[in-house]
Amino acid sequence: MDRVFKALADPTRRRLLDSLRGRDGQTLGELCAGLDMARQSATQHLGVLEEANLISTVRRGREKVHYLNPVPINEIRRRWIAAFDEPRLAVLEAIKERAMVPDYVYVTYIRSTAERVWAALTDADLTAAYWGHSNRSDWQPGSTWEHLRTDGSGIADGGGVVVASEPPRRLVITFGMPGERVADGASTVTFEVEPWQEIVRLTVTHTRLPSDEDRAAVSLGWPAVLANLKSLLETGEVLPQAPWEWPGTNG
Repeated sequence: MDRVFKALADPTRRRLLDSLRGRDGQTLGELCAGLDMARQSATQHLGVLEEANLISTVRRGREKVHYLNPVPINEIRRRWIAAFDEPRLAVLEAIKERAMVPDYVYVTYIRSTAERVWAALTDADLTAAYWGHSNRSDWQPGSTWEHLRTDGSGIADGGGVVVASEPPRRLVITFGMPGERVADGASTVTFEVEPWQEIVRLTVTHTRLPSDEDRAAVSLGWPAVLANLKSLLETGEVLPQAPWEWPGTNG
């Protein structure tokens, strides 16, 4: 318990916990970008929080993903504030555990280079070719990105904000409408591009989906979009258009 109080006494560590409370499952880079904090400083503070069991980490490739662990704080509350609240706290902990599981993950292998895959994810003309919409942004953290129709109307059927951008390996964006953040209700998509033997492994993780209907939609949409991307990079041609529409790309 002493370690918990010591960890919570520092305002920087409380900011890190607040950031994870706002959006759980962040890497070191995402936490630093969101709080304008040096990586070395954040690493030291995260170590204290992990030692106090206020956060937990999961290894994902070469990075650690950090999750808020509310149990020690609940123990403080239960001991000194509200023992009668234990049933409600148990429900909240169960909800928290559910929130730590990604909503949708898709992995594909592409005979290409990391640089070409990154270009396919961020180049307006290439996204127009395989997605049917042009994704436009400067792809810098904090910038808006737009999912624009290719009919010249200038209408954006979707978009969001760039959360993290580490060319050519990692891109994190919110997925909703242009400029929409997690706090506004947008979901989050992470693209991870990893050289794998002589090809590339592309992993797409879509989290914070608001409903089962949205999960069902992305489970159809992402495989179609990524199969088209793979075909374009490997053959120079896209696949025949799917008979259904992926949410946000109609029109």
